[in-house]
Amino acid sequence: MGLFSQKKKPSHHAYAVVTGAGSGIGRSFALELAQRGGQIVCADINLEAAQETVEQIRSKTGQQAYAVQCDVGNKESVQALASEAEALLGHPVSLLINNAGVGLGGKFEEVSLEDWQWCMHVNLWGVIHGCHYFVPKFKQQGFGAIINVASAAGYTAAPEMTAYNVTKSSVLALSETLASELRASNIRVNVLCPTLVPTNIMKNGRLPSRYSGMADKLLMQHAFTTSDAVAAKTLNQLDAGKLYTIPQPDAKLFWWLKRASPSLYVKLLGLGYPIFSNLTK
Repeated sequence: MGLFSQKKKPSHHAYAVVTGAGSGIGRSFALELAQRGGQIVCADINLEAAQETVEQIRSKTGQQAYAVQCDVGNKESVQALASEAEALLGHPVSLLINNAGVGLGGKFEEVSLEDWQWCMHVNLWGVIHGCHYFVPKFKQQGFGAIINVASAAGYTAAPEMTAYNVTKSSVLALSETLASELRASNIRVNVLCPTLVPTNIMKNGRLPSRYSGMADKLLMQHAFTTSDAVAAKTLNQLDAGKLYTIPQPDAKLFWWLKRASPSLYVKLLGLGYPIFSNLTK
């Protein structure tokens, strides 16, 4: 009886694809999966960064890992990733982690349509493309799991983050829909919604210059966690059959405040926004 027979499904960690695996949460996911015995395809638009992750996996865990260049916003690139991953691993993929993402901030009128398109290209279409090309494979093989990296921004709706908020709220909605739709097909879904995590997303994002000092200070003093801890917690939540991973206390606070009284929550944001604006001048 083979590893992928109907009577013995592989662990969700066994054969994974991680996008945006060249740094941050993506690299932490890849390393954590390797420590749990998984083999990983590390995809990133920056092939050199993906190869660095692969080298870390091999040196620290001895597990097999492979680097693939992929622009998640390009459907042909993700389609190729889905085929190449299975060939590299020598087995059907058991876990897809749609992690690749970019940061974008600024007042609504400051954000160009080109920046909107850039943000949507990666943060939303990247997740849609991943699900589009992997879900049919999971359904065909009778198992699989998906982790979509959204953000607390998907429900906090903080000012001066319009485009980013829109992409992450869409990823949240997509994940919730897939969770119900794919349940009967033995496909698990988890959506990660952190607040601040020390990664390169702000450094490599498109943010107004007035944010630069504040962003560094927030990450240093108010992150409440690390990318490694977030990755481990999310995989544990997936294993437990949980849909949501909300890893930090501030993320949980915003989650419950928004649900307790959505209108009051938005009103309070509006009242506090002038204070935030003064801090960033």
